[in-house]
Amino acid sequence: ETHYLITLIIKENEQSKDDNCPICIDTFTDQVKLQCGHGFCRECLKHSEKSMGKICSVCKKIYGKLRGNQPKGKMTYITYRSDLPGYYGCGTIEISYDIPSGTQTDEHPNPGERFYGAQRHAYLPNNAEGNEVLQLLQRAFDQRLIFTVGTSTTTGADNTVTWNDIHHKTSKTGGPQNYGYPDSDYLKRVKDELKAKGIE
Repeated sequence: ETHYLITLIIKENEQSKDDNCPICIDTFTDQVKLQCGHGFCRECLKHSEKSMGKICSVCKKIYGKLRGNQPKGKMTYITYRSDLPGYYGCGTIEISYDIPSGTQTDEHPNPGERFYGAQRHAYLPNNAEGNEVLQLLQRAFDQRLIFTVGTSTTTGADNTVTWNDIHHKTSKTGGPQNYGYPDSDYLKRVKDELKAKGIE
């Protein structure tokens, strides 16, 4: 009889867990189920999207197309013959990013205040995998995921364009400690970072 009672309590707890939104911990109001199977109140999901983007707050899987808050700018690239350390015989892709200064919008930390723009360069080997990463980075740029507005980790300056969390090689040499080459598993790592944002 005790075993039956414990089983009943466990089932009731499971039932009540399944009937509650994991964000507000209350009974569902206008429940929405994501592709991953997790359910949320419609309003809770809207608030979660504003702060986290289209990421399930339970399992962290992306649903829909993730969009960032990167200010408007340009991404261009050129190729040349000189090689990167560790990638001999294929040449180099140099990516240039240009994000002009402007005014922060509601999606930035200080709406209405000015932000300082940035010009950045990054390097990839001009081989099949390097060109694949270039195309993925272009998609990430188009989805406004490469940069954000915030505090620079290198200078400490506020209200400035900073890298988001997709790593780039900003130096041709010096190895990983100097954001350069050689770094044999960089291309795999950056593809994993992009995949985590739904870009593959």
